[in-house]
Amino acid sequence: MKISCVAIDDEPLALELLSKFIRQTPFLKLVGGFSNAIEALSYINQHEVNLIFMDIQMPDLSGMELARILDGKKNSGTTRVIFCTAYHQFALEGYKVEALDYLLKPYSYEDFLTAATKAYQYFGKMGTLVQASSATSSSTPSDYIFLKVEYQLVKVILKDISHIEAYKDYVKVHLKSKNHPLLSLTSMKNMEELLPKDRFMRVHRSFIVSLDHIESISKNVIHIGTQQIAVGDLYKEQFTEFVSRWTN
Repeated sequence: MKISCVAIDDEPLALELLSKFIRQTPFLKLVGGFSNAIEALSYINQHEVNLIFMDIQMPDLSGMELARILDGKKNSGTTRVIFCTAYHQFALEGYKVEALDYLLKPYSYEDFLTAATKAYQYFGKMGTLVQASSATSSSTPSDYIFLKVEYQLVKVILKDISHIEAYKDYVKVHLKSKNHPLLSLTSMKNMEELLPKDRFMRVHRSFIVSLDHIESISKNVIHIGTQQIAVGDLYKEQFTEFVSRWTN
């Protein structure tokens, strides 16, 4: 499955970086790069575009104005926007036009990948995109995520993840199928945003657990295989609610 994307930014270096990030992401397909939002709108009106990465402050037509035009077309979710801007004060306005995400410049590839994966999961759930290898694939789009591990993107099946552990500037993703965890340069916050909340829960500042892989709970300790994970004070209320549903 490929998400067709356009990149829009009036700053040449920013447009170049954005286009580079799109090209190096396996599930994205760059179909156009524009320094002018009016030219981009003309292209979008004539071609099938799923996802728009764009700056907000641009001459002639701003990114917010373009988003409102697209929103007014009532395209049933077939075209979504991710804003890329240096100005955090536009975040609220961005959500008013139902932006899928908001990248604050300067952003890293890890930040970009987190936002792109949200789009991947969104389109998969909407059924908007057709998976080219659906006849042979055993996974649906929402069944896996991509993580940057060393110098490559690794596809990780969600049901294989038992828990995630914070480790300095990295996270350790523990898998049932492997003896050693995957080490990815990202944050626990990014992992929380990537993972579906009905299947994963953060229970400690250093741990996210797969709800499917919880084997037992004793007091405020979760047992997953040989791993014992204490529930942190900040997360006890949410976890207690989950346990009450689990036991009813």
